[in-house]
Amino acid sequence: MTEVEKTDISRPEVMRVILEISKKLAKDKVGALFILSDRAKLRGNFVQHYPQIKFTGSLLDKGMDAVIEKLASLDGAVILTQEGELVAYGSRVLKSETMLGFGTRHAAAKGFTSYDQAATAVLVSEESGWIKVFQKGNIVLETDSVDIEPSTLEKVASFLMNHDTALLVGAGISVATLSVPATAVLIVGGTYMVVKNAFTMISAALKREHPASREKK
Repeated sequence: MTEVEKTDISRPEVMRVILEISKKLAKDKVGALFILSDRAKLRGNFVQHYPQIKFTGSLLDKGMDAVIEKLASLDGAVILTQEGELVAYGSRVLKSETMLGFGTRHAAAKGFTSYDQAATAVLVSEESGWIKVFQKGNIVLETDSVDIEPSTLEKVASFLMNHDTALLVGAGISVATLSVPATAVLIVGGTYMVVKNAFTMISAALKREHPASREKK
């Protein structure tokens, strides 16, 4: 029971660190792909390009974020469990699904998260410097490389892992709708986040946070 509770608590923290690393890579226009999944789902679904150095511990251990940042710059994906244990790096993901107009990283992110619906992929584009988060075969969030407050980043990470949009609204994030169905743009202190497939939930969360504005209507 205790181990399960630790797992549930640690996953948003792992996502927060991955987003921090991704922002650093994006600023330098270094492309990368992170896959977060369970070991059982990962088994047999990737091939390692390089001899592997075995690391003990977790992404959350002191100094491990710097190690993962360096490994992410190698060709191929960095693969971790959802609790932050490093499984492999410089790896080719075998579950792949073509995205028209995009390359192999996008195909791997889409393909693996379609195969494992509980997995998350975080892709850093070296061309645009943007970060894309995939879940269930779809891009659920895009963000630029601008830094945001650590507390806000924590709420974004919790949103991604727990799908609680009230966390975003509670972070003081302003929301503007786009013409694209089920899409919203979140503006957070100079950084832009395009959240897809979540606008209905965000709207509901906004109404809960600001009932007075709803009554005026």
